[in-house]
Amino acid sequence: MPRLLLAAAIWAAALTFCRPGIAQDLVADLSDHVIAINTGFTGTKVLLFGATEGEGDVAVVVRGPGDRATVREKDRVAGIWLNHTSLKFNGVPGFYAVASSKPLEQLAPPPVLERAGIGLKYLQLTVSDDDREAGTEVIAAFRDALIRGLQRDGLYVVDTGQISFLGGRLFRTRIEFPANVPTGQYQVETYLFRGGQVVDAQTTPLIVGKVGMGAEIYEIAQDEPALYGLAAIIVAVAAGWLASVVFRRP
Repeated sequence: MPRLLLAAAIWAAALTFCRPGIAQDLVADLSDHVIAINTGFTGTKVLLFGATEGEGDVAVVVRGPGDRATVREKDRVAGIWLNHTSLKFNGVPGFYAVASSKPLEQLAPPPVLERAGIGLKYLQLTVSDDDREAGTEVIAAFRDALIRGLQRDGLYVVDTGQISFLGGRLFRTRIEFPANVPTGQYQVETYLFRGGQVVDAQTTPLIVGKVGMGAEIYEIAQDEPALYGLAAIIVAVAAGWLASVVFRRP
């Protein structure tokens, strides 16, 4: 806690003594800019802290690396469940979480939240060019299904996190990442609101990457899939033979 207050105080001082031409209403930073995933990784928390120049409310949005996602609808055919319809979405964040100093509906009107993509309701997900003719209702249904699936996996945080103010200008919040968090570059966006409008914003990068033996195996699987598959078969056969030898009846 003292380290947090000291760091936040430094940010507040930077706000106070900035030259007039480049003064900012908001500064924020992370306790860690790199999350290292090893074989024993069970999830982690990262502290975001900062300071504001004057009064206002703060919201934080964490977006994981974007990728294409395919959502499939299954239908029962002759007693068998088969994939029936599918839609592809572009730039889907692999992780999404929001924190705010007050409920989102009290921060700003819906158009403002929608422009910034703050809140799952306003998360902007676009379908591929080939699927745009599916219709608004169909796209909305598949979008909701995609979000529900990511919520079940713990990658889209359902509840809005709490941002706490310390002394009126200093604020902090903790961002929790699950064990299955995807690797890549994240964007941590911090917004300052006054009168229902965004008056300042800042984006801080965060890197999530594999380290150790897990990273080496992952790289081999990506760069040499044939070699990785052959090695996996050899290991499986060897394990089966060893098990038969160990548990062989006399």
